[in-house]
Amino acid sequence: MEATNEMVTIYVMGKKYEVPGDLTIMKAMEYAGHQFRRGAGCRGGYCGACATLYRTKGSYKLEGALACQKIVEDGMYIAQIPFNPAEKKTYDINEVKPNANTILEYYPEVSRCLACNTCTKACPQDLMVMDYVQAALRGDIPKTAELSFDCISCGLCAVRCPAEIVPYNVGQLARRLYAKYIDGPSQHVLDRVKEVEEGVYDKDIDDLMKASKDELAKRYNSREIDISE
Repeated sequence: MEATNEMVTIYVMGKKYEVPGDLTIMKAMEYAGHQFRRGAGCRGGYCGACATLYRTKGSYKLEGALACQKIVEDGMYIAQIPFNPAEKKTYDINEVKPNANTILEYYPEVSRCLACNTCTKACPQDLMVMDYVQAALRGDIPKTAELSFDCISCGLCAVRCPAEIVPYNVGQLARRLYAKYIDGPSQHVLDRVKEVEEGVYDKDIDDLMKASKDELAKRYNSREIDISE
């Protein structure tokens, strides 16, 4: 990889590197010779696997970002957290009911929310995290599900929360309750599942399994894309 911009100094786990200043944290680490075995997934800001903590030059603040999105800065200190140690409660979604106190039953720590908005400030997706935690506290499952819909569970909100809440687990439970009991399955999904069970697509799947790599690429590149609402 060739330098394409002014070089800057970064520190990865305390070690100094000179890297091009127009790279993301992830690309800068690879430029410096780091091989990602963990902490990398989609590389597009969707999977949440590359959660990173960093400090910028002259700042005391500990910031959070996704390594595949954040551009490096001169003097940046970087430490990846590819796994956030947080307990997720186990439950059978077929037995859990969408009552107002259900979320508090499984995650009572929600009641400790200080409404400090630190979680929202830490979110790399710019979600209103505090708002959906507060909605969960009120027992408003639809609102919690709506506001947390784009959560990628990177863990940065939980790292920063002074009340030791794990917002992404709270949002996940709300979305599961909403999808199963309040919104319900979409008819077109039920129809498609029935077709799969009846073997409607068996021949097409068999053809794909037998196709060459070149044929698969040709089919993929010539596919029709529906962009209508």
